[in-house]
Amino acid sequence: MPELIKLDMVDLALAVGLMAIAIGISAWEQLGLELNLSVATGRTILQLLILGYIFEFIFALNNVWAVVGILAIILTITAIITRNRISRKIPQVLPLVGIAIFVSTALTLLYTNFLIIQPDKWYEPRYLIPLAGILLGNAMNAAVVAGERLVTTINQFPTEIETHLSLGATPEQAIKPYRKEAIRAAFMPTLNQMMLIGMVTIPTFTNGQLLAGVTPLEAVSYEILIIFMVAVTNLFTSILITKGLCRQFFNSAMQLVR
Repeated sequence: MPELIKLDMVDLALAVGLMAIAIGISAWEQLGLELNLSVATGRTILQLLILGYIFEFIFALNNVWAVVGILAIILTITAIITRNRISRKIPQVLPLVGIAIFVSTALTLLYTNFLIIQPDKWYEPRYLIPLAGILLGNAMNAAVVAGERLVTTINQFPTEIETHLSLGATPEQAIKPYRKEAIRAAFMPTLNQMMLIGMVTIPTFTNGQLLAGVTPLEAVSYEILIIFMVAVTNLFTSILITKGLCRQFFNSAMQLVR
């Protein structure tokens, strides 16, 4: 494989030129996106540079508590964003979301780390942090879609749910069809991605590895592993988040709480 072409500050400055072109196009077409594009460009540079320095430090430190600490921070931010996008009105949504995402991600990582990758140290930051980041991001999207769909559906059809309850159905039975649809809606993007991956699009992770000098077959092997990890994590997250949300809508007397 040819040696990796490294990007220096001049190259990155030229990369910013791409965003200058985008801002110019927005101004030419009077789209009104100039300020948003400028802010997004600045935030992207700042956030990724900070992330790069943090990872550089953690990778060099190679300490279990540093790895656990950064993952805890990412998990907390993920849970808060997910809670905000689902609903702030429902009680205990934040711990529910945090637990659901943590459990689904942790189980998938444990399986992958100990049975497939098997690094010298289970907390090897080179593997654990990138994989956890990918899973947490995807789990957040699945939780948001499933949670939003379920909350919206329950709020739209309270009469139907109460009718089922009056006929003797348990809360789980009364809400089961809506929960299934929420899970399916959350998992469908992942399923579609699996159906089209490698045929219509080349995944971002694979592109990144190819640019980093990894052989195509090695890059594809990791992509297969990652997409399967994402599928399991997303499905598990959707199941846990919808199950937990269902309990928040009923009181101890098994009545729907509006």
